[in-house]
Amino acid sequence: MTPDIKESAFQPSNNPVTVDNVSRNDRLAELARSQHPRILATYGGEYSDPKLERMVAKVVGNLTTVSGNPTQAYRITILNSPNVNAFALPGGYLYVTRGLLALANDSAELAAVIAHEMGHVTANHGLQRQQKEAEEVLATKVVTDVLGENPNANVALIRGKLRLAQFSRNQELEADAIGIKASGQAGFDPFAAGRFLQSMAAYSEMRSVSGATDPNLDFLASHPNAPQRIDLAQRHARQFGTQGTGVTDRDSFLAGIDGLLFGDTPEEGYVRGNTFMHPRLGVSFSVPAGFVIDNSAAAVTATGPGDMAIRFDGVSIDANVSLADYVRSGWVAGLDEASVRAVTINGNQAAVASARAEGWQFDITVIRAGGQVYRLLTAAPLANTSLDPVARAVSGSFKALSASEKAALKPLRIRVVTVRPGDTVGSLSAQMAGVDKKLELFRLLNALSPGATVSAGDKVKIVSDR
Repeated sequence: MTPDIKESAFQPSNNPVTVDNVSRNDRLAELARSQHPRILATYGGEYSDPKLERMVAKVVGNLTTVSGNPTQAYRITILNSPNVNAFALPGGYLYVTRGLLALANDSAELAAVIAHEMGHVTANHGLQRQQKEAEEVLATKVVTDVLGENPNANVALIRGKLRLAQFSRNQELEADAIGIKASGQAGFDPFAAGRFLQSMAAYSEMRSVSGATDPNLDFLASHPNAPQRIDLAQRHARQFGTQGTGVTDRDSFLAGIDGLLFGDTPEEGYVRGNTFMHPRLGVSFSVPAGFVIDNSAAAVTATGPGDMAIRFDGVSIDANVSLADYVRSGWVAGLDEASVRAVTINGNQAAVASARAEGWQFDITVIRAGGQVYRLLTAAPLANTSLDPVARAVSGSFKALSASEKAALKPLRIRVVTVRPGDTVGSLSAQMAGVDKKLELFRLLNALSPGATVSAGDKVKIVSDR
């Protein structure tokens, strides 16, 4: 490590849309500058936390002292996304999500990720990419495809599947080698790269089972993660010595992420088990057991047994337009006109209808609450006999939240706690709030193997709304 480096020389992004420290004559840097606002839109904007930013900037600062291109300026942006990702653009733009910071366990692991991305910049991999638009709108759920989409809900590039880091396998391995060399030379534990690749693989496996976040926005969607890649990372690390070589700076890292937002933001509402609650909109609904909710800025979706899918969103409709007329206004493909009827759901005006199209059957429920109109769309294959009971259960659960219910909803955060005598993995994971699979998630967040235990005095991460 270089002790005399001043943190102030490596401050993170303080004005993310305007970047002044890259060459205005560099075509690739200009391209990166133009893509920056799109990345912010896709990944929830910039996450602002001075304590966290100082910690990340310190890691970047140590890495720049050994960079293969010492004249390259870097601008790091922490993205307000629960997805686990990091990527780089030409001109020194580096991005890391708060989701990745929550998963990492020390400064060396963060350095390994950032050094890998700096390796792409150093190796000019951006020059070698095909000259094509590097983004692709995320494939929407079948419900949206068949029922169409309100133009107002097509928020530009929200949840767009950015393929900005789609480098070839050889380029990834080259960036691994450059990154591990740089982090090792900077004094960090070079074995952190292989360690964090394993953590991300475990996270990816858990996510694919739970469906809790969008896999297309994750690191492993655009970075190959074969076991041999981890083996190669460990071989590169051995060039610096044996395990235990280098600094992890774990305490500094944990102090930086203590209080970090975890999961959904208040702006997008919260998923708690099988219930979605939005404190700002003041509404909630639940899905049956066996369904998994995925919350995004554009819509809330849920998938369940028998290829069933549910979509919830909001639309702006003139207060003078009846909900039945809105359902008939042409946005529903295959609508059964005779099925449209006005109903009341938990004291709220509503209309329900059914539709069929391309081998699918649909239930459409629209509800007016608090001056806003919400849509609950449920889809199932024609052979599925559960559409009506599931749709009625979901729409029947829709309700307005009381003032006390809204006030009680708090975002989840990473809390760093010190293990006390008598604490166990089980007792610590039981302290976690607002998440499923507490024990599995606790082990994952703290990189604990199935048989690993904790000792008094250890620092560990838990998820809590306190």
